[in-house]
Amino acid sequence: MTRPQSVPPGSFGPSALATPANAVTIARLLLTPFWLVVFVSNGPSWSAFGIGFLLASTDGVDGYIARRQGTTRSGAFLDPLADKFLVVGGLVMLVAQGAFWWVPVAIITAREMIISIYRSWVARRGISVPARYWAKVKTVVQEFAIAFALLPTTAGTPWLAKGVLWIGAGLAVFTGAQYLLDGRRLQLSDR
Repeated sequence: MTRPQSVPPGSFGPSALATPANAVTIARLLLTPFWLVVFVSNGPSWSAFGIGFLLASTDGVDGYIARRQGTTRSGAFLDPLADKFLVVGGLVMLVAQGAFWWVPVAIITAREMIISIYRSWVARRGISVPARYWAKVKTVVQEFAIAFALLPTTAGTPWLAKGVLWIGAGLAVFTGAQYLLDGRRLQLSDR
């Protein structure tokens, strides 16, 4: 019989749901629709930029807390979901407002959907495909594209946000291919 591993005081085991890191992530998920409403109501503005910046920066906060108190399976699911909701939601709103062309946003959205489905599929087979460094960079670059489109001082130079968006779309394709190759390698090594 296997004994359950003890969890040090002040930390959480992998199956925990109610953790401080998850609370930050869930708050980010719940506040994203509010941010989108502010953006649609005000267009590029300091309020839309400020709320978006706060939501994007809390991604690092929940990760920091999770590393100190114990990462969880629920956090591993919720954190990327919150990132996708924030980034794809912001990009779709910018397309609807006419600030971005739909093609790079479609590339990014398709990548997010394909990789989410793929990660779920391999997870059911007991395989976890961890995020690589460039996947995190991709998210930050996409958040910068949104920020440049929302920031009143850069909204008047649309080429900046659009250029950064295309870099984010390129990174989406590159990191998507990395995920698929990593997952395939893990599946083959698991046999």
